Amino acid sequence: MAFEITKQKYTGKVKELVLGSGDHAIKVGGESCYPFYTFEGEIPNPPVIAMEIWDHKPEDWAPACLKPFEDVADNAAAWAKKCVEEYGAEIIVLQLKSIDPNGMDKSADDVAPIAKSVIDAVDVPVVIWGVASHEKDTEALKKIAELCDGHNIVIGPLEEGDHKAIGAAALAYKHTVGSSSPIDVNLAKQLNILLGNLGIQDDKLIIDPTTGGLGYGMEYSYSVMERIRMASLIQGDDKLQNPIINNLGNEIWKCKEAKQSFEEAPELGDPEKRGIMMEAIGAVVMLLAGSNVLVMRHPEAVKLIKEFMKNLL
Repeated sequence: MAFEITKQKYTGKVKELVLGSGDHAIKVGGESCYPFYTFEGEIPNPPVIAMEIWDHKPEDWAPACLKPFEDVADNAAAWAKKCVEEYGAEIIVLQLKSIDPNGMDKSADDVAPIAKSVIDAVDVPVVIWGVASHEKDTEALKKIAELCDGHNIVIGPLEEGDHKAIGAAALAYKHTVGSSSPIDVNLAKQLNILLGNLGIQDDKLIIDPTTGGLGYGMEYSYSVMERIRMASLIQGDDKLQNPIINNLGNEIWKCKEAKQSFEEAPELGDPEKRGIMMEAIGAVVMLLAGSNVLVMRHPEAVKLIKEFMKNLL
């Protein structure tokens, strides 16, 4: 008698959505099984690797991480093009770091032209990500949504405190939203319900469950993402059946261990290899938890993860 592997039966399916517009639009989601469980279901749209850029030249990045972008880090549009043309980024994520009220505190008028220049510079889908300040994000994302009418960008993070104002702008200009909740499956569901009540359709909604860095809460992120996927695929919860985005690179590279020099921590080995491996390990964890759009930073980590996904799929 031949041995037969017991297979999980799924009652739900992750909803599919389209990011971007035109010939270079990308579909994400649509899977009917757990991540990479192709022996139990279908994964019509494999996870997508996005690369992050900032709206100004970073001052506190690890030298190893800034080195690949040294020639373009002061020009967001050129930075975006390099990520796409040289490093194979499938999506560009523009982090609006300069609007942080505890930092440079720039206005919407300062950053909106930068966002438009990035969208005009590349053909791939673009995500515009704020700093989780309700006032500043609302001001900036509303203006960018209007300026980028027709491009179907993703704007976020939308949190409970600002979902109405930013969500209304997304509706008006037909953009996709990133619903962001603080590492809690019930809060993620609640926010999705609120956005649905506002009129946001499922094909315009991607979940940001909040991503912890390696050694800084990653296991909590994994656990919540695992529960989201269980609820959506096994329990058929249609309020959690949306694709997931993880802002990973931003979290990994601000960890102390990713930024320490060899002189500061000789026991941790080569700083460049250390940071790259931290990001790659974090990416593997998020992919196995169910990430559909993975936001990364270092080109070498991106290369490793693309090879990893190729082998699994």
